[in-house]
Amino acid sequence: MTEAIDLQRLQRDVHYLMDRTAILDCVNRHARGHDRFDVNLLTACYHPDGVDEHGSALNPGPEYAEWANKVHAAGSKLHTHNITTHTCEIDGDTAHCESYVLVMLLNNDEQSARIISGRYLDQLERRDGVWKILVRRTTVDVLLSGDASILSSSVFRDQGYAKGVRDGTDISYQRPPEPRSSPQRW
Repeated sequence: MTEAIDLQRLQRDVHYLMDRTAILDCVNRHARGHDRFDVNLLTACYHPDGVDEHGSALNPGPEYAEWANKVHAAGSKLHTHNITTHTCEIDGDTAHCESYVLVMLLNNDEQSARIISGRYLDQLERRDGVWKILVRRTTVDVLLSGDASILSSSVFRDQGYAKGVRDGTDISYQRPPEPRSSPQRW
């Protein structure tokens, strides 16, 4: 027995899934923009009237990247922003999201590191068919510090892992990817 396909429901479901994907893609591009110090990528995640709240710092979205890069450069040599749990409520052209983020920071001494567990509480809007951040608020829920000296040990360095860099020379920008062509290694 074949069930009738409800095309309207299927269309709504596909539209919802496409919105969810576009919203999560925006959140993930923002994280990548942070780690690569990519001002254009970060700025493109905000609407022109968007705002970002990090503690007491409240920045217009279009100016956030410059501020964030300066703060990250002063406090760390490298970092990664990892988006984990992501919830999203969509109501028409507005979405409210909570994205958990784990931020690993290699301190400037390259011997110690910090891990921050927090959340991004976002309001995104779809304008002209594109989802971008209108309001971002950041929490810090846990902060740990630890030893990162293994990165400078010969045991680790001899393994030849690529080292991330905060600009367009990072291997993630390489198209097509070319094995063994990393500009920097540990």
